[in-house]
Amino acid sequence: MEPKLRLNEFKTLYKAWKRGIPWWDHLIFGWLWWVEEKIINYRIKTEVDKAVESVEMPVQDCVTPVYTETPGEGALGVSELRLTAPWYKDSQDGV
Repeated sequence: MEPKLRLNEFKTLYKAWKRGIPWWDHLIFGWLWWVEEKIINYRIKTEVDKAVESVEMPVQDCVTPVYTETPGEGALGVSELRLTAPWYKDSQDGV
């Protein structure tokens, strides 16, 4: 991709400042391109930051999970340990 000036202000500045000397024109173009990139990135960052600040995020309640342990049956006697949300209704509980 060939670097080129995107903003009309910088295109106008380049046309006004170029002198027909190749090294001078290249130097001016490179400097204007660098400054333009910095300005565009700054404008994008500030607009995105403003948009993010304007969005209201819902506040979620911190809820304590429910820990339950069911004693194991059979030869091994392995217990079942469950971690669930308080609003979860299990069909096995009969509730």
